[in-house]
Amino acid sequence: MHETTHPVLRPQPPGTGHHDPGARPPDAGRQRPAPPTPAADRPGPDARPPAADRPEQDARPPVTGHRRPPGARATAGRRGFEARAAVGTESSGGRTVLGTLRSDPPLTLRQTGPDTVHLVSTAAGPLGGDRLTLEIDVAPGTRLTIASVASTLVLPGDGESVMVVRARVGAGATLVYAPEPTVLAAGCDHRMIVRLTLAEGASVSWREEIAFGRYGEPPGRCHARFDATIDGVPLLRQDFVVGDPAADGSPAVYGDARCVGNVLLTGPAFARPQAATASRPGEPALTPPAAGAASSSSGAERSGAVLAEGCAVLPLAGPGTLISALAPDAPTLRSRLTWGAAQATAPFEDGD
Repeated sequence: MHETTHPVLRPQPPGTGHHDPGARPPDAGRQRPAPPTPAADRPGPDARPPAADRPEQDARPPVTGHRRPPGARATAGRRGFEARAAVGTESSGGRTVLGTLRSDPPLTLRQTGPDTVHLVSTAAGPLGGDRLTLEIDVAPGTRLTIASVASTLVLPGDGESVMVVRARVGAGATLVYAPEPTVLAAGCDHRMIVRLTLAEGASVSWREEIAFGRYGEPPGRCHARFDATIDGVPLLRQDFVVGDPAADGSPAVYGDARCVGNVLLTGPAFARPQAATASRPGEPALTPPAAGAASSSSGAERSGAVLAEGCAVLPLAGPGTLISALAPDAPTLRSRLTWGAAQATAPFEDGD
């Protein structure tokens, strides 16, 4: 019996053992598979091919202009926020309901009562380049109060910031607009625009307060414009500028004041009633909160105006009263405006 023994072939480490010069390298003539792509880098089903592989007709023209979805934060070199918020009332069964309540950060609206809404700032600003718009619609026979949970700090940025408030108040409706002060940080460039449109018989109390910078800093620049009409007839057109060094320190403008504010009262809800009888002897009279006695000229007395330290109550040619005040700080400004509003709505006494 013939027995054949086959040698046992063992794997050799690279570079060792016998080499057959005629042997074909194991990888010759074929490509090695590419390493697997990590899951995080794999293209999804909607992924687009590289630009060089796309068909020519897929090319898109560059985007021009500055339009973008409201609330979208621009990247470097582009403009800031464009935000539009809205609130509107409806009458349901003789009571006020909010038919519209739409927020757009940084303008966020929160209902805090049956007919009360508070503005909540959900982002810093306005900053330079921002354009914010608040639309207010008060249906006939309804009531709406708008306040804010904190002051608005206007900050510098790329260009001018703009805040526009457009309010429409129907017949027999009442709007109270009373936000906290607007603070003009150093270096800001801000514009405030109010368009107030009233129907006959509408009532409005509108408060606006501006602080000249944070503590210890000069104010930025602000141009505020206010326009109010009743049935298309102008009631008040007013504008003023803060942040002009040539004017801010003038005794004829702001002097050493750090805050300025106005309250507009108009309509039946804020009309000054006629007292049925004269005030009782010894009844204390309203006095201005600031030190010093109130003073008024004979012309002011005849027109119904009241002048006091840092505060003026001025009847308008139309059905309304404007209270204007200056103060060294925000609490004093609020106190003077509150005093002026009480004067404007106090009952007429005999001899007034």
